[in-house]
Order: sequence, then structure tokens, then C-alpha cells
Amino acid sequence: MSILILVLSILLLLILITFGKLNAFLSLIFSAILVGIAKQMPLADILASIQKGIGSTLGSLILILGLGVMLGSLLSESGAAQRISQVLIQYFGASRVKLAVLITGFVVGIAMFYNAGFVILIPMVFSVALNTGQPMIYVGIAMASALSVTHGFLPPHPGPTTIAVLFKADIGKTLIYGLTVAIPTLIVAGLVFPEFIKNISSNPPKGLFETKQFKEEEMPGFGLSILTALIPVVLMGMATASELTMDTNAALHHYLKFLGDPSISMLIAVTFALIFLGIRRGKTMEYLMEKTGGAISSASMIIMIIAAGGAFKQVLTDSGIGTDIAKAFQDSTLSPLVLGWLIATIIRIALGSATIAGLTAAGIIQPLMATTHVNPELMVLSIGAGSLMCSHVNDTGFWMFKEYFGLTIKDTFKTWSVMETIVGVMGLMGVLVLNSIV
Repeated sequence: MSILILVLSILLLLILITFGKLNAFLSLIFSAILVGIAKQMPLADILASIQKGIGSTLGSLILILGLGVMLGSLLSESGAAQRISQVLIQYFGASRVKLAVLITGFVVGIAMFYNAGFVILIPMVFSVALNTGQPMIYVGIAMASALSVTHGFLPPHPGPTTIAVLFKADIGKTLIYGLTVAIPTLIVAGLVFPEFIKNISSNPPKGLFETKQFKEEEMPGFGLSILTALIPVVLMGMATASELTMDTNAALHHYLKFLGDPSISMLIAVTFALIFLGIRRGKTMEYLMEKTGGAISSASMIIMIIAAGGAFKQVLTDSGIGTDIAKAFQDSTLSPLVLGWLIATIIRIALGSATIAGLTAAGIIQPLMATTHVNPELMVLSIGAGSLMCSHVNDTGFWMFKEYFGLTIKDTFKTWSVMETIVGVMGLMGVLVLNSIV
């Protein structure tokens, strides 16, 4: 019954948006309410679950999204994004622009959460696409695949790190194995796959980022431009290093952890950009606030849709659908590595959250670890790969990608969802190959 309710809720959501032409925000809220009713949740609990989902999603994202849009607007409007893209194009060549964006996304993604990395890199993607004449989605998928791989495979991201601790896996080995699996995965998902989606057009919200062309003398230098963009990356990286190398009671550790918080590091970057890309270059604060305010207004519907996606996900979680599906696989005789991947995949499809899928699958698989003697580091990667599979309408990442690039539901499935599935399948294949070697 839980599987049937899940399938029907997703079908209803697609019908409301695609055929009913209903706003995605309203469609997600309606679908969440009907899932709760179908699972016989008390009406008050349905309302509480929706509020909790919106609150927990925006609570962790609203500062990152808001400040990220402001930073992206400042990078774009000042010409810094164009300067970065210009140097990348000169170094790699227009024919290898995907590789340039993929490497940038991978480096940024190691230190930053997916959502923070996405909003930081989006203006660069738009600028690179504009300057090379390449389709925006062609460049964007390369960036998104790199961020997704780091989010699902590599410590210090919350999912793989928490699962590694749960399984008593070595963090260093997990990182090395994760990098080994990540390289072929990125080649397929970030470099090969985009060649098949070149004809898909995107229509980003008007006013989100400036796309005007700057003259050479109007742009800031590359050093200042890249420094501004990488301030959050550097601060988060320092915080991560302090977690691994410092005494957790040390004062310096606490300072670095504070500065490396995604919201604080983005706030610092925005402040730096206002001063050095704005005021110091002759722009008034009134002008800068007008530009950043306009960008936030353009992103308001994106934020609402992401919040509604969080509500839908929370009702699926609180109604017990994820638990019901997970229990069905507890007595399976599959290889633990495949089983962990499969359970994470099923929960990912059911609930949308990669982190919840990974942690839930880890809890189910943990009792098998002692009896099967499976490699714990590879199990972390297997579950991480499964947690990225088949992203669709109950995943906030799906809606973020769709709305920023201005895609239809169908085209988001053909691009984002397929890319995530490629990452998940390639991750499992890499794990199984490594398992035969190590």
C-alpha cells in the first residue's frame, strides 16, 4: 500500500504541473496533504509535518540561497563572473569548457555543501555559456555532476562522513576510494552525458543574474574575481581541516568552525564583494542593493518551490512510507554492497533526501557488517551511490535545478534525473570493481 500511495502521489504531482498547469509550489503542497490523508495521518499531524518540512528545509537553506543569489548577482554585475569564465576558456579552450567547469565544480564541491556550491557556481555557468555560445544546460550538467559526486561520495560531506563513523570506516581510506570511484563517474556523467542533451533549451528567470557583456577595462582582475568566489570554499575547507586535525575544545577550532559555517562564509563573501567589487570600483551602495534586491526577488519563487519540496518529503517521511519500504528488504540474500545500494535507492526514490536515504540504509545494513565482513569503506560508497539515484519531484535538488535553468518537468527528468542516475549506477560499478581488488 505504501508503494502504491507513493506512485499515485508522484503521478498526481506530475498531472497537476504538466496537464493542470498548476504552480509547482501549490502542486507539491496539495500532493503532500493527500499523501498524509491516504496514510491516515491525523489532520493536525499532516499540517505539522508540512510546517516542519518547510521549516527544516528553509532553516538550513534560506541564508545560503539568499546570500548565494546576492553573491552571484555581485559576481555577475561586476564582471567578475565573466572574467573567471574568460580565463577558464582561454586556458582550456572553448572546446573543453565542460572539463573546465567540471574541475571547478569538483574543487568547490569538496569543501562546500551541494546547495552552497550550486548557487556560487551558477553565475559562472551562465557566463561561460554566454561567452562560448554553448547551451546552458550542457555546461550546467557538468557542474552539477561534480557537486553531486562530492556530496554523495566524499567526506567531509555529512552523508558519507556520518555513515563512515557509523560503520567505523577509515575516513582517509573512504576519501581515497571515493576519489577513485569519482573519476570515471564524472567522465561519464559530466563529460559524456552532456553531449546527448545539447538540444535541450533553458530559460532562466529574468533578472536572476546579469548577462551583459563587459569590456576588458570594466572587469576586475582574475585574482580578485576568483578570490571573491572562493572565499566560502576556503573558509569551509579550513573548518573541515580543523575538524580532522585539531582538538575539538581548542579555541581556534571553534573560531574556524564558526567562520566555515556555510551561511557565515557566504555572508563574509558578500561583504567582501560589496566592498571590493562594488564600493572600491565606484559603485554606490544604493545601486548595489538595487541589483542584489532584484536578484533575490527573481529567486523568491525558487525558494518557495524548494520549501514545498521539503514539505512533500517530510510528509513521506512522517507517514512511514520510507520505513515500510525499507523493511521489505531486511531479509534479502543479496550481496551487502548491492543490498545497501538498493535500499538507499528505494528510500531515495521514496523520500527524496540523499542524506536521509543514506543514513536510513546504513541503519538497516549495520547489523550485517559484523557477519559478512564487508569492506566498511566500500559500503559507505555503495550506500552513498544509492542515495543519489533517480532524483525526481520529491527532491529539493530537482526543483532547484529546474527553476534556476528554467526547464520543463520533462526536460528536468531528461537532464538532472538521468545525470543523478548515471552517477548512482557508475558509483556502484566502481565499488564492485574496487571490491574485487582491495
